[in-house]
Amino acid sequence: MQTLIDMLALTSGWELVAVALAVAYLLLAIRQSLWCWPAAAISASIYTYLFIHAGLLMESMLQVFYVVMAGYGYWRWSRAQRPMIAGSVVTNAPTLPVASQTLMWHARWVVVLALISVVIGLLLSRYTSAQMVWLDTPTTVFSLFATFLVARKVLQNWLYWIVIDLTYVGLFWVKGFYPTAILFGFYTLMAVIGYLRWRQDYQQQGVDVEPQPT
Repeated sequence: MQTLIDMLALTSGWELVAVALAVAYLLLAIRQSLWCWPAAAISASIYTYLFIHAGLLMESMLQVFYVVMAGYGYWRWSRAQRPMIAGSVVTNAPTLPVASQTLMWHARWVVVLALISVVIGLLLSRYTSAQMVWLDTPTTVFSLFATFLVARKVLQNWLYWIVIDLTYVGLFWVKGFYPTAILFGFYTLMAVIGYLRWRQDYQQQGVDVEPQPT
């Protein structure tokens, strides 16, 4: 415990802010709240700066993509909100339904993303000084895809995040981002909860949901 306290004492204040906003994003995303996207954008902006200085090139690029996707997610979710009257209060309720894709659809994408990861990993290993390429690259590539699935409200995004987050725990711990490693341990647990929550919503919709484009 004392070792953990000492490590946290050496942590950048900006990393702690980014962690807090990342937690806020996850909790709000599970609740399908539109405000998850502003929290994600600010957190990712801070992490972009931190990862550039840590030599995690792919992670830095990923955070830039998160900022862009936060804008896309906010736009898409806000379009699907309409005023609803609850008693005497007018609220905005989410109307974009939770969607699902087949196992074969996901299997095709896993193969494609794995091949992309290998190609990028080879290029980074040969032409850059990027560190931990073979761990950093696939987590980045699959995170890009999983983030797109969140913006499209595809149920299985949480299953991708469970695997990705577990991998990130090891990556960030080795790189010295201890609060972030702890954050991703928390993320793993919350991804399980998010999947169960969204699956319940999906089952309660009671209607066929338009498939997401391939």
